[in-house]
Formats: sequence, structure tokens, C-alpha cells
Amino acid sequence: MADNIFGSTPCKETVCIDTYRVLDSCRDRDCYRDAKCFLTSFGQEMIERTDTVRTKYAKVLSAYVDIDQVPFNCGFYQLTSKIYIKLICEACLGPGNVQDFEALVAVDKKVCLYGGEGSVSVFKSNGSCSAFCPGRGDDSCSVGDTMPIAVIETVDPVILDTKVRERGHSCNCCCNCCDIPSNVLRCMGGDINEQDREKFLTVSLGLFSVIRIERPAQLLVNAAEYNVPDKQCVEASDDDPCSIFNGIPFPEKEFNAAVCNQQNKNNRCGCTN
Repeated sequence: MADNIFGSTPCKETVCIDTYRVLDSCRDRDCYRDAKCFLTSFGQEMIERTDTVRTKYAKVLSAYVDIDQVPFNCGFYQLTSKIYIKLICEACLGPGNVQDFEALVAVDKKVCLYGGEGSVSVFKSNGSCSAFCPGRGDDSCSVGDTMPIAVIETVDPVILDTKVRERGHSCNCCCNCCDIPSNVLRCMGGDINEQDREKFLTVSLGLFSVIRIERPAQLLVNAAEYNVPDKQCVEASDDDPCSIFNGIPFPEKEFNAAVCNQQNKNNRCGCTN
């Protein structure tokens, strides 16, 4: 591998890099029961005509993470995240009459992690900041303060249940229509219905996530100087355009999802006894 990437005689040395160091992290699985959905006008019309609705597809559109210091706990921070999920639902309006519509749901998550302490402000040069003669309208060169950086990673949620509810039924709702960011609203096929109706839609979701907290750091790493690789690029011939495809190994694992080895069983990685 090293010969193919760096050439036959790479020059190794120790270098200092500027990156981010993970100070604390956690993983979690959250089950959100009866989260209220925001519907478009078309979606509201669908649930007014039927009580038989299922969710076919759920995709995370965006997530916003806020970070605050925990009082009287030096170095600890509370991370508050709000995750916006787009749903594709299916309403049964009668025998053989099925109609798809879009919905949006927002869920909250809070964790507490250790982020250390910082006492420096970071400044970097950029094209909009003049060091020689700064004007009044020039942006500051500051790109950060003493607060660490919060990162959340998540996969598309697991759909557990979908119900059409009537007014008076309790539900889980962490925001209203006015709180939804514009970039999230642009991902919907229509305007969100802001009127309070007799019927509304709730969904139950399972969400896996990994959350970490980072700070800038300088690290010494072993590096090798990049050389022109010796390996030649292979192109498909004009006479046989499928030559590259035919050389790709068959993905047997993708077609053998039922097989579960003993190690996965011990680790509980999606295996059942």
C-alpha cells in the first residue's frame, strides 16, 4: 500500500499538524414516542380524510447543536441538539387509492460532556480582514473563543409507529412552526400548515447518535513526503467499455445479510439469538 501511494522510496519525518482533538464523546439510542409532525396543506388534507397512515421513509435533514457551560462543574458542558427529520407518509383513502405526502418532525437531545478549559482566542488571516489599514466595515479575524466545538453524528431514524390523533391527545413537540429554520423549510414540497386542526399526525422514531466535543490541538505525527505514484491509471478500452466493471470483485457480503458470525453475536451488532 505504501509503495503504491507514496512511491518506492518515501521520505519519512515527524511533523506538527493543526487539527481537532476529541476530549469526550458518547453514543446513545433514543426512542421518541408520539412526536408531533408538521404537515403541508396537502398532508393535512390527507389525514382529514383517513385515519390509516403509515410512514415509508425518514431522513435527517439538519441538526443544530448549542453548547453551554455547566455551572459549578469546571470543564463540563451541556450540549443541546435539535434534529429535523423529513418523513414520506402514505395515506389509504380507499380500496386501491393510496396517496403519498410529506411531513416534518423535530426532536431534542441533551447530553453533558467534558470539554476542558480554554484561555486563548484564536485569530487567523483571511481575505476580508485587512491587517495594514482595517476599515470600519471589515470583518474581524477572530474565528473562535474559549468554547469547545460540539459535533453530532446520526443515521436516518428507524420508523416505529405512525398515528392520526385528534385534538386533546398529548404529544411530544419541542417547537412550533415559527422555530423551523428556512433551509429546512425549503426541503419540503410545500408550505407548512400553521393552523391548529382537529386532527394531527404523530410518529414514533428510534434514533442512533454519536456526540463528541472537540478543541483545536497541535499534534506530532509521523508523515511521509508525497511522491508521484508508480501505479498506472487503468482505463476502459473503446472496444470493451465494461472492462473496468468486470474487474470489480463481486460484493458477496451485500447479498449475504442473513449470515451473522460469532463475534457479532457477542458484540450485539444487530444479531439476535
